[in-house]
Amino acid sequence: MCRNIRTLHNFEPPATTDEVQAAALQYVRKVSGSAKPSQANQEAFERAVAEIAHVTQHLLADLVTTAPPKDRGVEAAKARARAQERYARD
Repeated sequence: MCRNIRTLHNFEPPATTDEVQAAALQYVRKVSGSAKPSQANQEAFERAVAEIAHVTQHLLADLVTTAPPKDRGVEAAKARARAQERYARD
C-alpha cells in the first residue's frame, strides 16, 4: 500500500473531507502512475478522485466496529516512534 494513504476508519474525531480527498488523490496517483496528469487526462483524473472520495465517505459511514475509537495523537506518536526506529537502523 502507498505509505501516504492512511487508515481513516475508527478515529476520534472522524476523518475529515480533506483527509478522504487526500487519500483518494494518492490512490488515483498510485493506480495511474502519474502524480500530475497530462491535460488530455486531467478531467478523467479529477473525476476519478471525486468518485473515489465519494465512495470512501460512504464506506466510512457504513463501517461498523465494536473497538473503541483510536486517538489521532496517540497513533501519530506511534508512527513517529516507528519511523525513528526504522531510520535509526539504516
